Amino acid sequence: QVQLLESGGGSVQAGGSLRLSCAASRSIAGIYPMGWYRQAPGKEREGAAIMFSGSSTVYADSVKGRFTISRDNAKNTMYLQMNSLKPEDTAVYYCYAWYLGKNNWGQGTQVTVSS
Repeated sequence: QVQLLESGGGSVQAGGSLRLSCAASRSIAGIYPMGWYRQAPGKEREGAAIMFSGSSTVYADSVKGRFTISRDNAKNTMYLQMNSLKPEDTAVYYCYAWYLGKNNWGQGTQVTVSS
């Protein structure tokens, strides 16, 4: 398995930006899909940005044009740059990786956007 540790969450006002990081316990080169999910209070977990092999990336409609997923294989780290944040982006954000036939999740990091 691979351990995933998120960081970078916090509180920000609407219109602000945050960058989340997901540090992996092993090389992430070749690990796909890998991405970010989020879960708002009282709602189901949903995919925000997922990176597939061949640099194919899928974004939720609600974050398109505002969020950017990226990865640095040399640092075993994946990122989520979040701009123009809205109160509806408030959620716990989870790092995800499909590895050796299993789902791997981080513990989550809270993002709170105030109006």
